[in-house]
Amino acid sequence: MRTVGVEEEFLIVDEVNGQALPLAQALQGSGVGGGLVSEMKQEQIEVCTRPHLSLEDLAAEVGACRAAADSAARALGARTAAVAMSPLPVRSRVSPGLRYQAMMDRFALTAREQLTCGCHVHVAVVSDEEGVAVLDRIRIWLPVLAALSANSPFWNGEDTGYASFRSQAWNRWPLAGPCDIFGTAENYHQCVRDHLLTGVPLDLGQIYFDARLSHNHPTVEVRIGDVCLHPDDTVLLAALIRALVETAARQWRAGEPPLPVPTAQLRLAAWRAGRSGMDGDLLHPVRKEPMEAASVISALLAEVRPVLKEQGEAVLVESLVRQVLARGTGARRQRAAYRQNGDLRDVVADSVFVSNLQLGSLSRRHEMPHRLSLPRS
Repeated sequence: MRTVGVEEEFLIVDEVNGQALPLAQALQGSGVGGGLVSEMKQEQIEVCTRPHLSLEDLAAEVGACRAAADSAARALGARTAAVAMSPLPVRSRVSPGLRYQAMMDRFALTAREQLTCGCHVHVAVVSDEEGVAVLDRIRIWLPVLAALSANSPFWNGEDTGYASFRSQAWNRWPLAGPCDIFGTAENYHQCVRDHLLTGVPLDLGQIYFDARLSHNHPTVEVRIGDVCLHPDDTVLLAALIRALVETAARQWRAGEPPLPVPTAQLRLAAWRAGRSGMDGDLLHPVRKEPMEAASVISALLAEVRPVLKEQGEAVLVESLVRQVLARGTGARRQRAAYRQNGDLRDVVADSVFVSNLQLGSLSRRHEMPHRLSLPRS
């Protein structure tokens, strides 16, 4: 079984009026093992789990990291919220440092308006060659993961009409989005070198592919998701990505080529995922046509079910998927909170509450009844 770890970015908000607060520098270094890390904007903070084999251990650390981040913020009269964009208008402040200032100078309004919180999942690979083989094969499923994590319907004080407007804001970066099939590790690294030679990205850190080889760890890093409002959904995302990585590695070892889906079609699939999340149709990555979200999720589960069964996670993962289908993603919850009184401050307050709910024992999740039946692919 491969190890899996998670990075989550949170918005720092005023506990009274919901406004984003530039407190990242004051929070940096506190938390679990000194695990709070500042990002480009001072209104956000990142937490990173360690790599785990057990989903239950991962879930425990996700909960502990969220609690630690919120506790540190409380000490300054603030809270943390797992929302991918601020529902309320905000003029964000850049964090100190030459690199961040260079990003502001080079990318202008794109950088100035970039206050987004994502979820990045790292899964161990044994070599760059295996990692690139994985990237080539999981690329068609990444928009489905984006739909599962959709959690940014509001931006600049209004409903954008998107389940994940973060996906629109994030893809303004020059190298964000899906990639072509690389074929070999050498092709991947040559592609990265060629991008850097253009002088557009500042450095390796700005290779913002939806999924990439991590330049700091021996992992594949999947970066397409919004930060999930519900901690359960973070664990689900990690479980599905780990299963996809193992499935893809087995296909590569068996000599199965990746499906040659054009990158332009993956962009269309990602746009549809960002627009409606789990509350509309998604593009089926194999049939190449729109289908209801539950059917496309079922196809993803069919793809990874053999690995999930081997790892003893199939029942749990299917339970978590049914949970998302029943209650919706963070985007649906945010809109429901807004409908109560028509006040975006309520959206932030509710998001703070849900973000910091502690997960129950995952070993008991499969015993929970679910009214929705999951369609089989």
